[in-house]
Amino acid sequence: MNKLGILLAGAIFTAGAVGFGADYAAVVSRKTNGNAEWQRVVEALVQQHHATVVTYESSVTEALPALRRQFPRYVCFVAQPAEVSREFVAAVHRMTRQFDDDPYTDCFWGILTGYNAANTLRIARWQKPLVVHKVAGGTDVALPMCDEGVWYCELNQGRMVKKEKRGAPQELKGPADTTEALVKTLTDYQADLFVTSGHATEHDWQIGYRYRNGQFRCENGVLYGLDTQGRRHPIQSRNPKLYLPVGNCLMGHIDGPDAMALAFLNSGGVNQMIGYTVTSWYGYAGWGCLDYFLEQPGRYTFAEAFFANQAALIHRLQSTPLSQADKEGLLYDRDTVAFYGDPAWEARMADHDRAWDQKLLEHKGEFTFEIRPRWGAKSFAPVNTNGSQRGGRPIIEFFAHRLKNITVTEGQDLQPVVSSKFVLVPNPGRCDPNRVYRIRFRADRAEAPPR
Repeated sequence: MNKLGILLAGAIFTAGAVGFGADYAAVVSRKTNGNAEWQRVVEALVQQHHATVVTYESSVTEALPALRRQFPRYVCFVAQPAEVSREFVAAVHRMTRQFDDDPYTDCFWGILTGYNAANTLRIARWQKPLVVHKVAGGTDVALPMCDEGVWYCELNQGRMVKKEKRGAPQELKGPADTTEALVKTLTDYQADLFVTSGHATEHDWQIGYRYRNGQFRCENGVLYGLDTQGRRHPIQSRNPKLYLPVGNCLMGHIDGPDAMALAFLNSGGVNQMIGYTVTSWYGYAGWGCLDYFLEQPGRYTFAEAFFANQAALIHRLQSTPLSQADKEGLLYDRDTVAFYGDPAWEARMADHDRAWDQKLLEHKGEFTFEIRPRWGAKSFAPVNTNGSQRGGRPIIEFFAHRLKNITVTEGQDLQPVVSSKFVLVPNPGRCDPNRVYRIRFRADRAEAPPR
């Protein structure tokens, strides 16, 4: 008997909340769960989310039968850094699409790890939601959608854009070497969201893409900036934040204790982040997170934005005629971007003007999803085109409960996808600003299968 629950068929079960079955599952290897320090991380999730605990012996895929029985809304994979390989991330992607028969991810998941157990426990225990007011970046981001922020150009030396609170973005002259300035966005400015792109490895971020600049590196779980003069600028940033290395190679690959991801989670104060576990070239799975999170400010949590972009990627693979290069690129991206952190932690952008309104209404099993353009003919156009594979993302609304027996009764011309977990409407592209884009469907609420 384990104090977290009852051992049954290779899984430990504790009571959970109602929603998608028991709403939250914590998945952990027996080895990690048997370590007293790491078990405290699992206990924190049980206490905070009433989590069901699922353990496995050697492969994370052993958890699939228990997850199918439970069908949780959130799944948190608690893992020591040495367990989080590139193959582990890919296995989690694939397994979490196998709870039911459709091709889409069936839960919001995250891999909860850190430089050590104490670092991971800090993230697990953090409960206060984050509203992103300050944004900083080493690449162009859509500051008009933010309360305030600053970014330094990776392409043109000395270019920077800054937005003060209640002001408009202004293009300014920045330093030729932006290492110290970017360090200060984390330590002094205390940005809530940090966005980067450009060349990187598991052990460094090379700040300039088309010109010589400094680097971010790490040592013993501590980030530091190394400028072009060889000066070190240590980074100890305690405010909780998000990190989106949307265009960086390998930033999500944990290949040892000196991986950059672990240092960002540790001395960088990051609670949630994404990152490629491979070299990045196509870019859909990374850059598209900005389309959903930053450029539809306040609509999605960061976890929801990541999984909306995954749904968009799979939808494109399923339904769109593709060139061979696009098909290869989408398949390359599909299982290679990690999401680190507690997926149920709520972090979202501060509300701002959005290009369209969307609303889902339900009455006695009759659902209506409406999209109302707000920016005229440009409502469905890209907000920002910096990066790769930008714009054109479908419009997505997640359900509070799983649905079944779905029948679309209106709006078939919009080619909607109504899965058990969300409604997806392909981006219309050309916008009729006077039209209300409407989908109607009938559905029943699905209950989790009995355990």
